[in-house]
Amino acid sequence: MSTTSTLIQFHLNGEPVARQVEAYHSLVEVVRDCGLHGARESCGQGLCGCCTVVVNGQAVTGCIYPAMHADGAEVATIEGLARDGQLDPVQQAFIDAGAFQCGFCTPGFILMAKQLLAHNPEPQDHEIRNHLAGNLCRCGAYPEIVKAVKLAAERLRAPTHAAP
Repeated sequence: MSTTSTLIQFHLNGEPVARQVEAYHSLVEVVRDCGLHGARESCGQGLCGCCTVVVNGQAVTGCIYPAMHADGAEVATIEGLARDGQLDPVQQAFIDAGAFQCGFCTPGFILMAKQLLAHNPEPQDHEIRNHLAGNLCRCGAYPEIVKAVKLAAERLRAPTHAAP
């Protein structure tokens, strides 16, 4: 019996990882198999954003991203944002703004917000909504999510903020 299994190696939140994967394995499956459960598979079709992970600096929908494509990549998840016991300013802003209800979608929103703020430190409301359009919150916490992104942007622009 032939196998399509392949050994892939990548860095997950800065740590080297090696996993044997099948062609049908998605990146979110592999990340969760590594014990990181922040990214969640919900729709399984790349439509809701709950499975968002960052591959080489680009946010992707992990449920449809083939794990084999992560070979040699830098992969980041929500678990990799906090540094030295301190939440990332975007994570803290989501807490401070009450930008979640059930929290199921929150990791994907935070990763997408972080990506937005890396490229646009002063986004307008419509830019925030457009950037986060691929992430769905079934609880309807959208106003608080926009507030959180603006709060994070403000904090990241503050002169006292030390970039990690």
